[in-house]
Amino acid sequence: MSGPQMARDATRTTLILAASQAIIGSAAPISISLGGLAGDYLLGPDKSLATAPVTAFTVGVAAGAIPAAFAIRALGQRGGFMTGSLITGLGGAVAALALFQSSFWLFVAGLLVIGAGGAFVQQFRFAAADNAPPEFKARAISWVLAGGVITAILGPQIVIFTRETLAPVMFAGSFVSVIGLALAGLVILSFLRLRKDQPVDDGVDAGPARPLKEIVASPRFAVALFCAVGSYALMSFVMTGAPLAMVGCGFSTDEATLGISWHVLAMFGPSFFTGRLIARFGKEKVVAAGLILLIGCGIVALSGIQLWQFWTALILLGLGWNFGFIGSTAMVAETYSPAEKNKVQGFHDFVLFSSVAFASLMSGQVYNVWGWDMLNWIIFPVTVLCLVALGALAAISRKPQPA
Repeated sequence: MSGPQMARDATRTTLILAASQAIIGSAAPISISLGGLAGDYLLGPDKSLATAPVTAFTVGVAAGAIPAAFAIRALGQRGGFMTGSLITGLGGAVAALALFQSSFWLFVAGLLVIGAGGAFVQQFRFAAADNAPPEFKARAISWVLAGGVITAILGPQIVIFTRETLAPVMFAGSFVSVIGLALAGLVILSFLRLRKDQPVDDGVDAGPARPLKEIVASPRFAVALFCAVGSYALMSFVMTGAPLAMVGCGFSTDEATLGISWHVLAMFGPSFFTGRLIARFGKEKVVAAGLILLIGCGIVALSGIQLWQFWTALILLGLGWNFGFIGSTAMVAETYSPAEKNKVQGFHDFVLFSSVAFASLMSGQVYNVWGWDMLNWIIFPVTVLCLVALGALAAISRKPQPA
């Protein structure tokens, strides 16, 4: 395949995946912004499990990571991603049914299924990189995640306009809308035209596949995964507790939802230029910048509980996630060959989202016992450890290699 043709195909694939990210990915902010509030609505006096639905969503992403990778390998990217969209729609239906039946644990199960569909969405970024020439990989990842800009607007607006449409059953209309998003995503994904498990012909011999433990033990993969986990888990940890904290401080549900909207916009908005920043400054420096922005989030959040402080902290949290996560993903994408991609990507996302699920579960527990401030104090030791790991990787890279 010629260079220009490969570039056109990669651009087309990336744009389809970005559009799919925008539409199907909107199920995530709906689940995140309403998961804790709906859980609080369904529970009795003990609210310690209020964030369990959000945790279930993230557990679904984690548990679905490896099955999603193998389903995509078996069915091809088009068939695999369309299957994931159907799973998302099924989860929306279960969550809506749970709200009609006032069943907390069925609602938790519904968000678990939505999360399992989200595991396929998380593979969009890897698919864009795998089907792009080397010089376009980082930009392809950032373009796909840029689809989240629409998600940042669409998801919360759906919540605002639909949460009372099926009153007196609160929030059910929002989860019915997830079914519509899944069907729309199904149509968009049908335009993907990729051969089953298609490798990118970049002129490099992939060679035999190495054992997974050998890849995982390499310093570059280990540090990239560690920074991805740190960035994403901290984002989930603080974000999950933020709507509860805002409502607990006297702000309205709509104000809490708009705070999540600003946060998600900050998560994905920079993606239009994050790839260029990576090309100019390097992946490690962009990840470090993201970690510093997360520190800024903690400082602002600890400075007070006015609405502007909540919203500013959430914006910094989103920006830090964007730089940290895209930079880390780009680092991971250069540690494996096409023959190794499925097992590496599945393992990476399993570890990543298992950690994120634990963080979101602990968010409710920590908030319930120690409050909003403690959620933000935890940012500092985690980011410092990630920065130390990046520094160690840089030191290893500067060592002269034996002849």
